[in-house]
Parts: sequence; structure tokens; C-alpha cells
Amino acid sequence: MTSPAHHLPGCPTWPEAFAARYRAAGYWRGETFGQLLRERARLHAERTAVVAGDQRWSYRELDERADRLAAGFLALGIQPRDRVVVQLPNVAAFFEVVFALFRIGALPVFALPAHRSAEIGYFCEHAEAVAYVIPDRHGGFDYRTLAAQVREKVPGLKHVIVAGNAGPFTALSSLPTEPGALPEPRASDVAFFQLSGGSTGVPKLIPRTHDDYLYSVRASADICQLDTSSVYLCALPVSHNFPLSSPGVLGILHAGGTVVMASHASPDVAFPLIERERVTLTALVPPLAMVWLDAAKARRHDLSSLRVLQVGGARLSNEAARRVRPTLGCTLQQVFGMAEGLVNYTRFDDAEELIVTTQGCPISPDDELRVVDEDDREVAPGELGQLLTRGPYTIRGYYKAEAHNARAFTSDGFYRTGDLVRLTPEGYLVVDGRVKDQINRGGEKVAAEEVENHLLAHPAVHDAAVVAIPDAFLGERTCAFVIPRGTPPATTALTAFLRERGLAAFKIPDRVEFVDAFPQTGVGKVSKKSLREALTRSAAAKTASPSPR
Repeated sequence: MTSPAHHLPGCPTWPEAFAARYRAAGYWRGETFGQLLRERARLHAERTAVVAGDQRWSYRELDERADRLAAGFLALGIQPRDRVVVQLPNVAAFFEVVFALFRIGALPVFALPAHRSAEIGYFCEHAEAVAYVIPDRHGGFDYRTLAAQVREKVPGLKHVIVAGNAGPFTALSSLPTEPGALPEPRASDVAFFQLSGGSTGVPKLIPRTHDDYLYSVRASADICQLDTSSVYLCALPVSHNFPLSSPGVLGILHAGGTVVMASHASPDVAFPLIERERVTLTALVPPLAMVWLDAAKARRHDLSSLRVLQVGGARLSNEAARRVRPTLGCTLQQVFGMAEGLVNYTRFDDAEELIVTTQGCPISPDDELRVVDEDDREVAPGELGQLLTRGPYTIRGYYKAEAHNARAFTSDGFYRTGDLVRLTPEGYLVVDGRVKDQINRGGEKVAAEEVENHLLAHPAVHDAAVVAIPDAFLGERTCAFVIPRGTPPATTALTAFLRERGLAAFKIPDRVEFVDAFPQTGVGKVSKKSLREALTRSAAAKTASPSPR
């Protein structure tokens, strides 16, 4: 890995031979995010760029707002390369803030609204952030109280900037000023930091450059056939990689379409917006997709404008995937990607079976995939293995994480994704879960996703999540958490159903727990980490209880 003198310290980057190859192939075009918005404002000045609540901003207005706020940030003392933690919900201000930071070469660190003091304090400290941008309140939570806690932990944090009532901090509305000369970042510079989706410890910081991320955005917009008529409903938290760039809000702005921000992904909020704004495309994680499919049966709103429902962030079961077209009347597009880089899509002209049963194929001809066993040996075609990847938009290392990078990347630059996959003859990926989701039951390997898919075929099962239980005899046993539809079925009936479907005896869950809901991550995915922790606490409580006499 090389680290040019102008490159941000602590950010591994591509060896020059690879960088030259990606430039020559036209993937990296030397364009920055600031330049992208400027050009779209020239081409589509009066077209609507962003709709959020009662705010409707044209491309010209967004561009002008970004300029004025960029000047305001500079006047406040925020400089190129300064890190700024941005924790904004789905509001219009998100766009003026991040494009203003892009314009001056300051680096947003994209936090999720669900993050609290442990995560935010770490981000501010680890990134040496000089500023933190928050809403006043959102979802019943006061972010100013959180900011006060973070300031105590991180004295180097100079500014807290609030969209709304600022209280003791700086109001975002007080910053914009008349724009003057602005710095000009290089396209090869780091543009921002995303957060890793790892399930253990605090998320790592992912450095993304203008060049690599904009290639992913452009290619995604092309695959998704976006144009100026495209209307994207941003239902997931906008700062998450999926709704940000796959193709997400940035892909829509690249294409000159319209972004509609939803304050919440529930059908009660989203369905009226789809009808009112004639939304053509949106993206969900599997638990939300299941809720939408159920709600759509009794829908009162016109969803006929919706042409594509993307589902990603985790594997959507085949059973649920088959319900999308008949229930919602739109095409399902499966998306499998990661904030570290690689993104895969099913294509609109794929056969229905390929759309329903796979998670797509990569964006780029130069995405390199390897599927390997535990010793990094390539598995036979079609066999299950661990996915490794490198390419023109997949990072070469996390920020200031040398020891972790040595484990997470191979010596020749392949990223160990932690995903268990199979490659189909067409070159499409079938994702069977995470390495940690493969349960080793006395030497027999159980893929959680496979068992979940069978459970979801039962008419009384709304959703299912399978996790490992530590076991002194077998090493691990399986526990299926099930959200029922109405009255829970008898456990014996559920296991009998799985046997009837031909599931091997060792894959039948050792334990079934019925629950009303699953704990979720900040973006709405099922938190299996929390489910495992709940089992551990339950086991500990039983061990600690006095034995009955």
C-alpha cells in the first residue's frame, strides 16, 4: 500500500499501479462531489432536487445553500481535512451540510441517528473531529444533551452545530454567509468517512475518496437506469451507505432526479409519500420489506408509480422475495454491498428466478472476487466459502487501524468481507450469511440463513432469526427467534414442518423463542448480536438462580 505525501495520514490507499489502471479504465474521472453538484445545478437549475416535509429545494437552491454554508464553515474555522461528525436524520439540511463540507474539503464522518454517547464519543476522539452537527430533537431524543456529554469526553471538539433550536451551541442557520473563494479538494483526496457494519466493538472508520465513491455512484445510477424522471424515497437513514449511494440519494442527484426524504420507513409515513410524490424507486432492509408486504395487502394509497423496490443490507429470504412483484406490483432488485466498497445488483432484465434467489453481480468489470475456505484456498465453483474482494471502489484499509487491517485484508489487498457466499454459473452471488452466522453444531455446519428461509415458508411465521447458543457438549446449538403472525404455532408443529421440508435433523433448531419484535441496528437490520447477548444473559440468570429444594 502506498501513502502519497498529500494523502491523509492513517488512510491506506491503492498502490499506484492499481490507481493508474482505474484512471485509464475511466472509473476514476477526477471529479469531486462539489463539482458534481455545481454541474447538476447548471444542467437542472430549476428541477426539484430535494423534498423534505414542506421544504422543496431546486438544484440551483441546493448549490447556492452549499456555497453559503461552506463560506460559513470556513468563517467558523473549519478547514480542509478537518473531520466533522454529522449525525442528522432524514432532513433537507443533511444535503447542504455535507455538500458544504465537500466544497471546502472538510471530511464528514457519517453517524447514524441511533448512535449514542459511546459511539459518538469514540468517533469524535478517534477522528480528532473539530465539529459535530446534530438536530435539536429527533424521535423524542434531545441530541443537545448527547452533545454536552460528548464535549465533556472530547475536549478537542470545538464546535457543536445544531439544525434547529441550538440551546447553548451554534445554530446551523446562523452560519451561512456570502461565498468567496473556496478551497479546491482533489478527487483523489478522502471525501468522507463511512462506518463499518461490524457486529463486535465500535464501528471502524472507512475512508472513501471522491474518485472511488463517485465511480460507484455513477455505475449504480447506470445499472438502475436513473434519469431526470426518477424519484427516490429515502426511507432508511440517509447517512447509511445503502440509501446514500446504491444508487441512493447521490445516484439520484447525479442523474438529475428528485430525492424525497421520509422521516420514518413505516408504511404509514412512506405510502402517502409514494402516492403524493409519484416515487419510482426506494430501498429497504429485509425486516422493513416484510412489514411493507404485509401492510400493502390492505393499502389505501396508490403505489402504482413505484417501479423498483430495492432490498439489501442483509439477505432477503427467497420466500419473501417471491412476494414482492405480486404484492407491490413492482420489480424487486436485490442489492448486496458494504460500506467498504463492493456492491452487487440483480439487473432489471434478469430472469425472475435469478432476481428472487441471488443477490446480484458486481458493478465493475474490475471487481475481483475470491471465494475461499478457512485456509484461503479457493473453493470449487458453486461451493460455499468466504468472500474476498478488491477493486476500484473497495478500500485498502480502515482509518488508523493498522493491527485490524492486517487481519481484515490479505497481503495482496483483498478485503475479507466476512460473508459466506456461493457463486452461480452466471457469476451471481448467493449470500448464505456471515461467517459468524455459520453455527458449528458438533462439527456439523448450520447456515442460519438457510434455516430462516425454511421457517419463513410457514404461514404462521412473520419473521425469523437463527443464532448460536454456546453448548458444553456440542460447542454450539441453534436457537430460532420467531415473530409469529397472530397466535404462535406449537414448537413441535414448527419443527415438524421443517422436517417435512426435508431439512436435515442437525439443522432443526434446538430451541424456539417466540418474540414480538427483533432488536435492530441503527439502520433497521436485525441485530443478531443483541439476540445472542439476550440468550447469554438468560443463561447466566438461570445459573445464578438458587436451585429449588
